[in-house]
Amino acid sequence: MSTILVVDDEYLIADILGYALEDEGFMVVKAGNGRKGLEVLERERPALIITDFMMPVMDGLEFATAVRKLPSLNHLPIILVSGAQAHVGMERSDLFDAVLDKPFKIDLIIAEVRRLLTPA
Repeated sequence: MSTILVVDDEYLIADILGYALEDEGFMVVKAGNGRKGLEVLERERPALIITDFMMPVMDGLEFATAVRKLPSLNHLPIILVSGAQAHVGMERSDLFDAVLDKPFKIDLIIAEVRRLLTPA
């Protein structure tokens, strides 16, 4: 069973993602901002990260940049889910493996998670 880290300051969105992914058989850990996400990465080894862009303390761009600098974790797929800032993520394919708009369709997120976690 793969673990997914959801990083979002909107708890309702994090919960919706968490419940939907758990229903699909994934384990989910959550963090409310990028800095807390990095703390979670110190103790958990998720197979994939889903992050929001606009968050307090450390936004999604800063978080993804920090993850990519960690030698043991820089291979992790990162999905950006964002409203107004999705275009920024689309320009940063070096950081994000997929970018989805908010409001999102949960089926699209699950499909992207499965695609990114399926061995080539």
